[in-house]
Amino acid sequence: MARTADDFNKNRLRSSNITVVVSIALVLFLLGLMGLIVINAKKYSDYLKEQLVVNAFFDQNYDAKDSLKIAKNEEEAVKKIQTIAAVKKAVYISRDRAVEEARKSMGVNTSAIFDENIYPASVEVTIKPEFTDSLKINEVMKQLRTVPGITEVNNDTDAQKVYTGLNKVLKWILGFSLIFLVLAIVLINNSIRLKIFSRRFIIKTMQLVGAKRRFILIPFIKESVILGLIGAAIGLLAVSGIWYFFTSMIEMPFVQDTTEYFWLAVGVLFVGIFISIISTVVATWRFLRSNVDDLYYS
Repeated sequence: MARTADDFNKNRLRSSNITVVVSIALVLFLLGLMGLIVINAKKYSDYLKEQLVVNAFFDQNYDAKDSLKIAKNEEEAVKKIQTIAAVKKAVYISRDRAVEEARKSMGVNTSAIFDENIYPASVEVTIKPEFTDSLKINEVMKQLRTVPGITEVNNDTDAQKVYTGLNKVLKWILGFSLIFLVLAIVLINNSIRLKIFSRRFIIKTMQLVGAKRRFILIPFIKESVILGLIGAAIGLLAVSGIWYFFTSMIEMPFVQDTTEYFWLAVGVLFVGIFISIISTVVATWRFLRSNVDDLYYS
């Protein structure tokens, strides 16, 4: 009979541990997946923002005899543009190159209608992603207009609207991620509390026979660390498998920098272990402070 009761307790403990591990793995899987979405959404947003090009045009009205002087001034202007904090890249477009690009875009092979340099020299300025909102881009355009030789500055207003919309989407994604983190904490905490609740009589019995609170807590904390590690590892493996399958299907590797993936994995492991430990300590401490009679009504 004693062996049967002992087997029953072992099976119940094993079942409780499996439930906690599955709960942690499932929650951290979803949390890790959300983290991957946030990382790649941010990177893709930055990539699109880097496609925003501001065109700064030079004055095309000058005397031919001053062409060397104008060329030198334009070279100095490009160097000055490159020193602006918001500028990621500045590409000089000569008058000849502007005509050639216009010919290609119009599908005209003959130079008959391009007998003169009708297009001014310009600079294609790529703006850093953090400066692509409407207020900052306007400030950048003002700085470009102050550069000697620049007579006109234009940017794509339609693209600007797209980038503004991307910022709003990213804020929503980050908001949902924070909500999901809170849900993860609540769900893992509840799973741990149920596990500790099923062993409340064991905790109280150990205390009644003279065991110190720290002596009782340590085994539960060690067990919570192990369960948190196992759950986090399973969750990360599931995330890696799903993400590998997804990127293979669409043939797009997304973020190439594995450093962010590494820190995401570390973050998921930390969340799993940290929440498990805190939940275990709080739940165990609650029963250590309670009376014997309270155990039947908890």
